[in-house]
Amino acid sequence: MKRHAALSTVVAAAFVAAGALHAAEGDPAAGKAKTSMCAGCHGIGGYKTAFPEVYSVPKLGGQHAAYIVKALQAYKSGERAHPSMRAIAAGLSEKEMADLAAYYASDTARSAAK
Repeated sequence: MKRHAALSTVVAAAFVAAGALHAAEGDPAAGKAKTSMCAGCHGIGGYKTAFPEVYSVPKLGGQHAAYIVKALQAYKSGERAHPSMRAIAAGLSEKEMADLAAYYASDTARSAAK
């Protein structure tokens, strides 16, 4: 009986984990519709920002989706401090972050970044 209960718990946990992974997956089409806020900086090849300091703005196309989500979450929480990115991320839901990440990790965005 204990073995059956333990097996049931493991199977249930696997389904919950799979559901969480699926929920974290974004919709690339929905993400593409939200890229206007990104393109002004990340859509310009070789662009360097001058505020708050000068640095090269990274290309987003081809980045790993999980990295983009983590970066946006870090801006939203204040862990990353760039003022413009903090302001943009503050208005994004977890779903919107996942959608943007899915688009920028997609083959379509990867091809456009070249």
